[in-house]
Amino acid sequence: MNAGFMNADHPCADLPEPVMAPPRRPKKLEVARAFAPASVGNVAVGFDLLGHSLAGAGDRAEVRRIDAPEVRIAAIRGCVTGLPTDPRQNTAGVALLALRKALGLQHGFELVLHKGIALGSGMGGSAASCVAALVAANALLAQPLPREALYGFALDGEALASGSRHGDNLGAMLLGGLVLATHDRLLRIPVPADWHCALVHPHVVLETRKARAALAGHYALGEFVAQSANLALVLAGCWRGEAALVREGLKDVLAEPRRAPLIPGFARVKQAALDHHAMGASISGAGPSVFGWYENRADAEAVGSAMQAAFAEVGLDSDAWVSPVNGPAAALIDAFDEEHLP
Repeated sequence: MNAGFMNADHPCADLPEPVMAPPRRPKKLEVARAFAPASVGNVAVGFDLLGHSLAGAGDRAEVRRIDAPEVRIAAIRGCVTGLPTDPRQNTAGVALLALRKALGLQHGFELVLHKGIALGSGMGGSAASCVAALVAANALLAQPLPREALYGFALDGEALASGSRHGDNLGAMLLGGLVLATHDRLLRIPVPADWHCALVHPHVVLETRKARAALAGHYALGEFVAQSANLALVLAGCWRGEAALVREGLKDVLAEPRRAPLIPGFARVKQAALDHHAMGASISGAGPSVFGWYENRADAEAVGSAMQAAFAEVGLDSDAWVSPVNGPAAALIDAFDEEHLP
């Protein structure tokens, strides 16, 4: 198993790895293309606050500067095509509208999205569209903004998809690696380079709004205290590079118990991850994808087939990825390989 797509029959499998652009760009750039990686949201203990990027899957955006003072979505291609092309109803479109309004731009943008993340997968698909579009559009500005300055615009887009302004996926995509994302701040958390994530996505859709609705209800004060302790242990373990602290803390006592019934076979899949020496395992984002953290790449690569077998027991095909926890950030790319795009 490698960092790329594992199932050649899946519609997202045909998307190629991005070719990163050189640091210099033309002075008068009219078109820019960007890639935003998938992500693991929440990371079990940081609901809406903590996420890390995932190598091997992501969305691409092609943005063209236009004279008309508006945002247009010309096409949506890839493994998801039925999304709205009205920019006010599309996460990437809302993000670009927010950028134009905040900067008082006289020109507009035309967007083509190439979706490489399945809908309702728990891999940050809506966030990736926002981030890829913003990174590409930012390159077309006379004075491009710092990466962190794009965060607020991306939050506007993400709110359309989930009904909440949360940045766990966005922060990881914008900065790369493991990121703590508050309402107005992004902080990258250092993680040992050897630590890897294994993620398995079953072929079933779990809408973010439905997964968030499952969290309604009362919570005991002790649950909040336990979750806070777990988050502190994970952050301390990452900063100090101590896997033992992460093993003690990488447990979700708030969202996972309420969302697990929405994911067929979840208990068996999680146990398969733990049986292969995971530091911890849980639901990626809103689900249904499941992830585990490992101290080395070899252990992460060894677990994928076991997790997929557990999903297969309940009749679900799945895809698997392995990525460093310090995954890539969104980046400009040279061009799309049109022959391989759906």
